[in-house]
Amino acid sequence: MKRVLHVLLAAALMALPLGAKDSKEDDRLENSGRVLKEILNIPDDIPQDLLDKAECVIVFPSVMKAAFVFGGSYGRGAMTCRTGDHYTGPWSAPSMMALEGGSFGLQIGGEATDFVLLVMNPRGADAILASKVKLGADASAAAGPKGRTAQANTDVTMRAEVLTYSRARGLFAGISLEGTTVRPDGDANKHVYGRRIKAREIIRWGKVGVPAAGQELVSLLNKTSPKNLSDPKSLQ
Repeated sequence: MKRVLHVLLAAALMALPLGAKDSKEDDRLENSGRVLKEILNIPDDIPQDLLDKAECVIVFPSVMKAAFVFGGSYGRGAMTCRTGDHYTGPWSAPSMMALEGGSFGLQIGGEATDFVLLVMNPRGADAILASKVKLGADASAAAGPKGRTAQANTDVTMRAEVLTYSRARGLFAGISLEGTTVRPDGDANKHVYGRRIKAREIIRWGKVGVPAAGQELVSLLNKTSPKNLSDPKSLQ
């Protein structure tokens, strides 16, 4: 009897972390949608024309400075892209993503910071979906301009493959994230979708539907930016 009880207890203890992690990933996915919605409601937010020309959007909610100061931890969030061969379709189911270390730790203060990244061309999108990408090295990156009247056709925004924004202490601004790496979070995707699946399969191949926790993020983008205005094919 004792042996049976020990086996049952061990099984229960093994099951608890998995369930807790599933819930954490769902919460993170929901928070990604909530953060983007709040940012898009800021008067001086991401310029609409930049959002309309983006291939993908990545949101990292509540990244802590300590994670970058002491190392070993990283911000986690979600990425969604326009579907179709030319990134001209509706926004995809989200892939979970990880943001790791960099030189910006002292810039973002001691409170949690939200980050939003716009991926501006297919090359940048394909690179991030395939593997770890170092911003500023593997993919050109720049602090994004903000405000509805901001000039989005400046040299820096036209050259950058990734535009980056932050929100901390209620302040929203473009921020340089050069030196940080962005990569798909395979373990988190496994917990969200119930099986090991690559980011490219989720986003580019349309292998899965949008999970409940990701509905707000995807529906928000389909509503606010339904067409990719960077590609003439989307206007036909």
